[in-house]
Amino acid sequence: MNVITTFTSKRREKQLKTERKLLREISLKMLQESVRKHFGYLRIQGGEQMQQGFDEACYDVAIEAYLLGGKISKFGYSGEPLEFVQKRCEDELKHYVDTIYNFWLYWSEIGVSEGVDDSFYYSCEHFIMTWWSEGYENGLKRHKLRMH
Repeated sequence: MNVITTFTSKRREKQLKTERKLLREISLKMLQESVRKHFGYLRIQGGEQMQQGFDEACYDVAIEAYLLGGKISKFGYSGEPLEFVQKRCEDELKHYVDTIYNFWLYWSEIGVSEGVDDSFYYSCEHFIMTWWSEGYENGLKRHKLRMH
C-alpha cells in the first residue's frame, strides 16, 4: 500500500526545514541587542510585564523579516540585483514596518503624547530592513555553500 502525499505538504516540510536552518544562525541575545540599539529604552504603558511582552513582539517581527530575507535570497543567488529582490517583497516589508510602528504608538508613552515625528517610523523601517538584510545575507551564504 502506498502513502499518498500532496504537493502542499511537501512544500511546507521543505519550508520548515529551511526556516529551522536559517534560525540556527541567530540568537535571542542578538534580537535583544538589536531592539535596544534601534529603539533604546522607550517606556511602555503597563509596567515591566508589558515591556517584556512588547520586546517579544519586536522579536517576532524581526524573525519574520529575517526569514523573509532568507527565503527570497534565492533570487539574489540566481543573479537578480538587490533592488529587484527587495521589490519582490516590498509589500511584506511595509506590513512589518507598519505593524511594529503601530504597536509602538499604541503601547508606548510616545503614542500618548502628541510629539510623534517621522524619525520613529524610520527607526522601525531601519530595524526591519536590518533583519531582512541579515536574513538575505545568510540565505545567500547558504546558497553559495550549497547548504540550502
